[in-house]
Amino acid sequence: MVGPGGRAEFDISQSTLPAPLPYHPVLPFNILPPMLANPDHHPIDPTVRTEIMARLAGIEAEHAVRILFACESGSRGWGFASPDSDYDVRFLYVHRPAWYLTVHPGRDVIEQPVSAVFDVCGWDLKKALALLHNGNVQVMEWLDSPVVYRAEESFLAAMRAAAQDFHRPERSFMHYLYMAKKNFHEHLQRDPVKLKKYLYVLRPLFAALWIEQGRGIAPMVFEQMVDALVSDAALRRAIADLLEVKRRVPETELGSPIPVIQEFVQRELDRLTAIPPVKSQVPDAGVLDRLLHDIVMDERSR
Repeated sequence: MVGPGGRAEFDISQSTLPAPLPYHPVLPFNILPPMLANPDHHPIDPTVRTEIMARLAGIEAEHAVRILFACESGSRGWGFASPDSDYDVRFLYVHRPAWYLTVHPGRDVIEQPVSAVFDVCGWDLKKALALLHNGNVQVMEWLDSPVVYRAEESFLAAMRAAAQDFHRPERSFMHYLYMAKKNFHEHLQRDPVKLKKYLYVLRPLFAALWIEQGRGIAPMVFEQMVDALVSDAALRRAIADLLEVKRRVPETELGSPIPVIQEFVQRELDRLTAIPPVKSQVPDAGVLDRLLHDIVMDERSR
């Protein structure tokens, strides 16, 4: 189907886009992250990791919950942390069955006060599954994080499989496009610019391009998308230089605008914005209901 101006419309059901390619997550669905099997291979400094693990254990004790999965989000998960980047720890947890059987449900988020070093936040399993049913991008990104602190293998496998089943490309596409446009207009229309903001524009833009090309769920790791999507030599060099600087300097580092990136971003944002929105059917939530039931009822024997 061809839209105005001769462009292919973003239509999932009747698409002229390339056929979807196999999705290759950072870790296979049925394999426990090797960093958990062998902590010596964990990418986070042991001292920091010990503090994070203690915080997670403290949360379980304080709130009477079981943490099923915990990972790194933000720049450390995306692969371009600065020396002073904080640790964005995200986790999914489950309560005892009685917690789910009250007239007035309790709060379904657990947060610790944010510091200069740690930002720790988690979602109750029921909340996470409801968001996943709606194609929530954050849940899918967490499940694909290359930095995992804790994970129950069967749970992780089930959640990653569910993410594939409930991925709604049109919603993910619009989310990433909105984030790219918002960050571009708010942060890259000045001189000097905060260099890290280029990556906060490029990452959602590449995610939108990934979905437009029918590649499935956009991977969390930024360079995986760059390798697959960017063929222009000048743009690749500019991005490589930007990553090198970002990993070496503080978060607040300023620099001059980068023309090759500015032009690429503006051109692609204009093109993607012209793609007509589409709607898809909401998948039945039965498989998620069963997953919630099985995990919550498993708490009775613990």
